[in-house]
Amino acid sequence: MAALSPSLKWPTTFDYVHNWVLVDVETSGLRPGRDRVLSLAILRLDGHGRQMGEFSTLFNPGCDPGPVHIHGLTPARLVGAPTFEEIAPQVEALLGGGVMVAHNAQFDYDFLAHEFARARSFAPVSSRLCTLALNRLIGPATPDLKLGTLAAYYGVRQERAHDARDDVRVLSGVLRGSLEAADQLGLSLPLLTCPPRQDYRPYVPKTPCAYRNPGRWTAGGPLVQGMKVAVTGDTRVAREDLIVRSVAAGLNMVTSVSGQTSVVVTNDPGAGSSKLRRAATEGVPLIDESAYLRLLENVRPGQSKGAALPAPMPRGRAGMPGRATTAQNPSGAGAPSPADGVAQLLTGRRVLVLGGTHEEAAAARVRVVDFGASAAVNLSAKVTDVVVLPGGESDRRMARIALLGLRVHDADWLVAPAPPGPVVNESDAAEVLVRGAVIDLPDSDGTAWTVTAAWEQHTACAIDVVAFRLDVHERVAGDEDFIFYNAPEHPDGVVRLATHSPTEQAVTVDLERLPLEVSRVVVAAAIDGSATFSDVGAIEVTATRGIAAAPTVRATLDAATTERTMLLAEIYRRGEGWRLRAIGQGYDHGLVALARGYGVDVDE
Repeated sequence: MAALSPSLKWPTTFDYVHNWVLVDVETSGLRPGRDRVLSLAILRLDGHGRQMGEFSTLFNPGCDPGPVHIHGLTPARLVGAPTFEEIAPQVEALLGGGVMVAHNAQFDYDFLAHEFARARSFAPVSSRLCTLALNRLIGPATPDLKLGTLAAYYGVRQERAHDARDDVRVLSGVLRGSLEAADQLGLSLPLLTCPPRQDYRPYVPKTPCAYRNPGRWTAGGPLVQGMKVAVTGDTRVAREDLIVRSVAAGLNMVTSVSGQTSVVVTNDPGAGSSKLRRAATEGVPLIDESAYLRLLENVRPGQSKGAALPAPMPRGRAGMPGRATTAQNPSGAGAPSPADGVAQLLTGRRVLVLGGTHEEAAAARVRVVDFGASAAVNLSAKVTDVVVLPGGESDRRMARIALLGLRVHDADWLVAPAPPGPVVNESDAAEVLVRGAVIDLPDSDGTAWTVTAAWEQHTACAIDVVAFRLDVHERVAGDEDFIFYNAPEHPDGVVRLATHSPTEQAVTVDLERLPLEVSRVVVAAAIDGSATFSDVGAIEVTATRGIAAAPTVRATLDAATTERTMLLAEIYRRGEGWRLRAIGQGYDHGLVALARGYGVDVDE
């Protein structure tokens, strides 16, 4: 497919006509709630791209401005600037009534949400559009998807990178070009609903317990570092002080009771609270506050999480306990494999499969990869060929495919495809992995790795991407090692989950800061409800070194028919380095069972 040539015409397709509120923030760091907004620029456009208003300001955050070498906002420049609280009503009025647009929109949205929370309000954003996620769908022929790179591609002049006012001007041009490119491809805009939230709180660091759980407390015995301790009911010592003293002694304070809880502190064992009922069910011992405080004065040493452990018992593929489906090779028994010498006939090409049953489409995608191509899940500018299986003729994308002049083939083409011409996707040098394949990750140079999962745009069911930080025994050290929609970041900030669109979520892992006791990070997907992955189709997984970088790795994974959860990929230690494995292993059970299988205490 020839590269799209945007002319910067504002699309008039009905679904693309919105009031747009373009936003850019510069911040003192990367963690919302801990770090602060230093500058904000807002540009309002109507549905036809006409400017309706603009606003920009610096803020005095009352803290260190952070990386001045990046944003140039020195303490001297911020002196005399207003606080966010002082102009929050003005910002609220500017943000309301439109679709918020930003590049890596979750970042900007989360920072604004936390700033509004500090001002005892909430961000008036009902939906947002991430131009980074939109361009991942479009697939322009660019070396990466950074704002400056896309600006050059769409013919927009960038004058001062990391200046909020200039960045939001550049963003308007990138949005205009992106909408035209999306319109050419017939893409639905990946608008993400943002219901008003008031549950954002200032960042309060939770120091993870440094010791392994030694098990249950025995009546008359000592407390041991790493024991999980829950408190319920009124206490004579302030609850906050009790927790601080316990954490300082090396105990792991938890907010719920499970089979892993060591002891429950209570002054009223007959109160019938939910924690006490669960403790009775699980056989967790109780202790009163006075006795607990006496034991707290002499807590025995525990085993550090960084200490060497015995080698784990074999646990099977990906270490996941439980029954996995057997459909590990969707190409089916008897499906021919490409002969040596022709296996790379389609190298550099990107193939979209339409129609067929789930099994037929999965088998076709396996063949695509066998011949050296990558399998697409959405129509993009990088798609070079389309394979139409029975029923695919009625796919809504066929008319757009014809207009774009893409090569269209039937299933026979995947038996022995003739070389279809020169490589087109020179800007996409990602290594394509099949299920179970492994790649050594290059040094990150301090940049975190991001594993992104995406699926077909018109998927009807909701999918949640999650992550587990596991030790050598394939178990979480604590519930905080389960990263999911209600807990999207580990307390140490090393593993984070982001939602970029209704059909794209990503897990970012800072490998250089990952504790030594964590041997791997597993990324999985779970379907919300009764649907299965046969209803979803393939999941495309990419790994990038940096949020907007070009993919280093790409894999397209199909589960079989009845799975509701699927292990997508894992990053694991190998000597002094790290490896990534494409897994693609499905399970019939849901997310709760998946989490419990890794040792997470889940309260349904």
